[in-house]
Amino acid sequence: MKLGVFSISLSVKDLNASKAFYEKLGFSVFGGAMDNHYLIMKNRDTLIGLFEGMFEDNTLTFNPGWDSNATTLEDFEDVRVIQKEIKNQGLKLEKEADEDGKGPESLVLKDPDGNTILIDQHVS
Repeated sequence: MKLGVFSISLSVKDLNASKAFYEKLGFSVFGGAMDNHYLIMKNRDTLIGLFEGMFEDNTLTFNPGWDSNATTLEDFEDVRVIQKEIKNQGLKLEKEADEDGKGPESLVLKDPDGNTILIDQHVS
């Protein structure tokens, strides 16, 4: 399975404090906006999403169709193909992608310890 570029999405209490902390570790703002209560921070090929008040749990995030610069890849597995493979492995989905749709879509599952995994495709 080709899940796409990986990042961790962190549920933060204070976006300004988290931004300052990760900047001290060498991260810089790559995307998002303070006004929208989220930032994507990048250090080389490592991505961390900081989300204030958007969700409770930290989330492992994969983005099929993107590289670590959010550049669209020509060759990638569509989230619907990934979903079929996940189902074939007997894993339970918390949220399913529309199998008949095209383009951007997402699915959610949890690992055995309850960690949320988001597979979030932004491209067609």
